[in-house]
Amino acid sequence: QRKNPFSSDDRLASKPAHTHRGDPTYGRPPEGSRTEQRGKDAHSHVGKEVEELCLIIRRTGEMGEDGHVRVTFGQLFETYVTISNKVVGILLRARKHGLVHFEGEMLWQGKDDDVVITLL
Repeated sequence: QRKNPFSSDDRLASKPAHTHRGDPTYGRPPEGSRTEQRGKDAHSHVGKEVEELCLIIRRTGEMGEDGHVRVTFGQLFETYVTISNKVVGILLRARKHGLVHFEGEMLWQGKDDDVVITLL
């Protein structure tokens, strides 16, 4: 179906019915759509949370001999959970962007309280 009959958006009619993995628009919402704007807003919000997490690590952690600030997951969790209940997800995002380092795939409250998180 090239166009949703219930939509008043005529831009969809001119768009090809299928995109392929090599296409730069593959998996992306149409340009200028509300979906695209919501995605941009969400990306910006998560970026701000990652910045806030790094500031909290810097504030609560201790400087190591190598110049990197370190904090345990338990200490960070107790501090950050009052601000956001998504601390583990934000930590994973920060690691993906090369801002922090910690051992393991996932951190669990209680079990991983002694895992050291290093601010890079």
